[in-house]
Amino acid sequence: MFLDKLLGWFGVDMGIDLGTCNTLVCVRGEGIVLNEPSVVAVKRGTNQVLNNGNAVGWSAKEMLGKTPGSISAIRPLKDGVISDFEITEAMLSYFIRKVNGRSRVFGPRVVIAVPSGITAVEKRAVLDSAVRAGARRVFLVEEPMAAGIGAGLPIVEPTASMIVDIGGGTTEVAIMSLADVATCESMRVAGDDMDEAIINHMKKNYNLTVGEQTSERIKIEIGSAAEVEEPRTMDVRGRDNISGLPRKTTVTSEEIREALEEPISAIIDTVTRTLERAEPELAADLIDNGITLAGGGALLRGIDVVLSNATGLDVRIADEPITCVARGTSIYLENLEEWKSTMESDMDDL
Repeated sequence: MFLDKLLGWFGVDMGIDLGTCNTLVCVRGEGIVLNEPSVVAVKRGTNQVLNNGNAVGWSAKEMLGKTPGSISAIRPLKDGVISDFEITEAMLSYFIRKVNGRSRVFGPRVVIAVPSGITAVEKRAVLDSAVRAGARRVFLVEEPMAAGIGAGLPIVEPTASMIVDIGGGTTEVAIMSLADVATCESMRVAGDDMDEAIINHMKKNYNLTVGEQTSERIKIEIGSAAEVEEPRTMDVRGRDNISGLPRKTTVTSEEIREALEEPISAIIDTVTRTLERAEPELAADLIDNGITLAGGGALLRGIDVVLSNATGLDVRIADEPITCVARGTSIYLENLEEWKSTMESDMDDL
């Protein structure tokens, strides 16, 4: 233990929200220091990262859907878990190197937030990737716990706190009390599925193919889950499926809301199922405490309104919902010595 603390003087302790869409990194005592897309650009047919291993994050995301035949822009995480082990390792290496600095003698201790529903094999993949990427020690914390702490919920008290964390690949729904999860459900329907629903809507109704970045921009600019404001319109550009030529059309916020009904309904169903499984005393607490929304999906207009209508509970959006999980890992870092026995780590199987 003393040696671990001593080594800490020569490295940094960092928390990582390893997301399907974005990866956020925080450093003990400094807060969030990095927020970049979880995208890597490689030479096609290989795992060789371009630009000497630095074509990661924003520089790689700009290439999504625009790469020539010799380059692939890859998102190495799918549904909140690793789908490409080597590319994830390269991405983590870049982020750790960027934050830790090349001059550091020892690697950092790292706390990584993972979905509550992932398997033991998927957890081991995260641990191994982080160790091979240069971490000295790796600890895993469940995303709902990190999100709840980052949102400022009183999860250590004997009262129910409910978090709905809508990320890019997964939606985490959990009821917490006394510093543990009482009931939770992890569902692999989230922001990416909303983007896919918009892509399908454009194909079906306009014979227009749009890319991931365009569908995400539509969701952000005019997407909504409920009718909460004046209707909006947006010009959308893509490829005509009949002529094969570039074309522009105008879409409305009402039709995008209809396109998003299926993934939104799936999220609502998960929330209500979790509430149905709650102990009566915890369910009673939620009458006063309500539900807190976190993750990028919490920014979708009207998502709090539809959840409140479906559950009858007060629903609030956390401050800076996108960074809740990362802020939670930062608080775990501050209390690492006291809490590390409660977390899974790379040393558990040794």
